[in-house]
Amino acid sequence: MQDTDRTAMTMATHAEPLLIAHRGASREAPENSLAAFRLSWQEGADGIEADFRLTRDGRIVCLHDDTTKRTAGADLAVAESTLEELRRLDIGAWKGTRWRGERIPTLEEVLTGLPAGKMFMIELKSGPEIIEPLRKVLAADGFPVDKLRLLSFDAWLVAGVKEQLPGIRACLNVDYRFSLRTRAFSPSRAEIRAILEQCGADGISSRAHAMVDTQFVAELHRTGKEVHVWTLDSVGVAGHYRSLGVDSIMTNCPGRLRSLLMAKRNCT
Repeated sequence: MQDTDRTAMTMATHAEPLLIAHRGASREAPENSLAAFRLSWQEGADGIEADFRLTRDGRIVCLHDDTTKRTAGADLAVAESTLEELRRLDIGAWKGTRWRGERIPTLEEVLTGLPAGKMFMIELKSGPEIIEPLRKVLAADGFPVDKLRLLSFDAWLVAGVKEQLPGIRACLNVDYRFSLRTRAFSPSRAEIRAILEQCGADGISSRAHAMVDTQFVAELHRTGKEVHVWTLDSVGVAGHYRSLGVDSIMTNCPGRLRSLLMAKRNCT
């Protein structure tokens, strides 16, 4: 058995899916901030998921959108701005005075704050130009690769990651759209399987959707693929996906959701 297959089986056989803080504990704290990540650890999250982009001067920063307008007020395009320009912005004030003064963190800063044994899911929001800077940062930090997952909606980027960073597992982000013409959601399960095969992805990071059912989860696990689901804040929905045996559940409120799931389990 290859090491990558063993890693997938280890995750898939957890008694409980890992609870991953989506952009940190972002229900309460400003998303993709060091404060949100610290709160995640305080709430007992098993890991964090965060979004990363490449700046004009080649630095990797933690931000979901391609501009800073939504979370920082000032409207700067990340790809056209330097790290120094971006660091002047306050990404916490929009969430409340408690968080005023939070700055856009670099990948290095997020890595430094990760406790031992926690999972780190890195969603890549730039194109293939981010792969080499990412390789250098990860190599310099020495973060254990078995605790890393790289995520992207771009199958070609996943393929590039698998080729250039072969020791790190990468999963394809999947969302679904309904077609009025075909009266069906796409991509279909067959299409997902084909894309995974083509790009070499180690699994999927999927929006919670009926497409992800018991049969599909079991099928992906049989082929050594991981199944991660986002973004679940409802105990009812989270409990459903827990029963399917998914590898992780991404949530904006990891502490609250864990407490509710534990209470639900104790009542059954």
